[in-house]
Amino acid sequence: MSLDTDVFDLGSEHEQVVFANDPATGLRAIVAIHSTALGPALGGTRFHPYASTSDALADVLDLSRGMSYKAALAGLDLGGGKAVIIGDPATLKSEALLRAYGRFVQSLSGRYLTACDVGTYSEDMDHVARECAYVTGRTVAHGGAGDSSVLTAYGVFRGMLAAAESAWGRTADGGVLEGRTVGVAGVGKVGRHLVGHLVEAGARVVVTDVWQPAVDRVRDEHPSVLAVDSTEALVASALDVYAPCALGHALTDEVVEVLSARVVCGAANNQLAHPGVEKALADRGIVYAPDYCVNAGGLIQVADELEGFSFDRAQQRATTIYDTTRAVLDLAASDGVPPATAADRLAERRMREVGRLRGIWLA
Repeated sequence: MSLDTDVFDLGSEHEQVVFANDPATGLRAIVAIHSTALGPALGGTRFHPYASTSDALADVLDLSRGMSYKAALAGLDLGGGKAVIIGDPATLKSEALLRAYGRFVQSLSGRYLTACDVGTYSEDMDHVARECAYVTGRTVAHGGAGDSSVLTAYGVFRGMLAAAESAWGRTADGGVLEGRTVGVAGVGKVGRHLVGHLVEAGARVVVTDVWQPAVDRVRDEHPSVLAVDSTEALVASALDVYAPCALGHALTDEVVEVLSARVVCGAANNQLAHPGVEKALADRGIVYAPDYCVNAGGLIQVADELEGFSFDRAQQRATTIYDTTRAVLDLAASDGVPPATAADRLAERRMREVGRLRGIWLA
C-alpha cells in the first residue's frame, strides 16, 4: 500500500476501520467494521504473521465483509466485523498484549464484539475480557461458550449433508455421506472436529495439514483416516467431497481444473480466490456450499453467549444450517446462478429489509 493510496477506496463498503498500536507490548492491530445494519458487529480476532500491513488490511476487510453476510444469512441480529493482530502468536502473544488489545476494543464502545479466530483461543479471550466488556468465546470457567470450533465443524457437517443431497439425492436413512470419500485440507481446531463427524457418518476420510502434529493427532483419534503430504496431492486425488478448512483463497482456477469432487464444502473463510471461480465450479457441475453459509456455527455459538450461553440451544440453532444451505442451493437452481451469488442475494435481502432504520449501530 503506497502513501498515495486512498484508504476510503480500499474499504469503500465499510463503516469504520481502526488501527491500534501499542509499542510497549508489540500490539499492532486492525479492526474493520463492515456493517452494523442488523446490530453490533461481531467477529473474531485473527493473530497472524502477515508479510505486510497491506496484506493484513486486505484480509481484515475481506473477513469483516464475510461476517456481515454470515450473520445475516444465519438470521442473527448482528453486523459484521473482524480484527487482525499482526505478528507470530507463538512468539509475540502475551497477557500484556492481549490486555492492551482489550482496552482498544473497549474504546469502540460496543460497536465491535470480538471472539476467537486463527491464532487465538478461548483462554486468550479471558485475558481480553479483563479489560473489555465486549468479548465472546471465553472459556466455560469464565462464563463463556468455550471453543467455537465445535459448532463451526458441526455446522459445516450439516451444510455438507445438504450439499451432498443436492449432488446425489436424499437417502432413506439420511446416510448420504456413507462410503463417500471426503478430503479435508486443514485439521486444526475446526477440521479435527469435522473429521469426527465424517467418520461417524461412515465416510472415507483423507486429510492433509502443513503441521504434521495435527495430522498425527487426527490419525491417533481415528485410525481409519488416511493422510497425504500436501493440499495439491489431496485435490488431485479421487474425492467425492472436498472440504477446505485452512486459510482462505483455497479455490483457485488450478484447483477447480483438477478437482474430481462433486461437492465443495468446508470451514475456511473466503474460499473463492477471485470473482469467477464460483462460475467455474458451476460449469464443471460441482456443488459449492458457500463458506459463510456453512461455517456460521461458530458465530451462532459465540452469539448465544450474549444471551447467557446454552450449548444445547446453540447447537439446535446451528442445526438449521442444513435448511439454510438447502435454501441457498434451491435459489441458485431456480435463478440459474451459482450458489455463492444466491447466498449473497439472501443475505443482502435480509440486511436491506430488516436493517435498522438508523443505519449504523450506536451502543
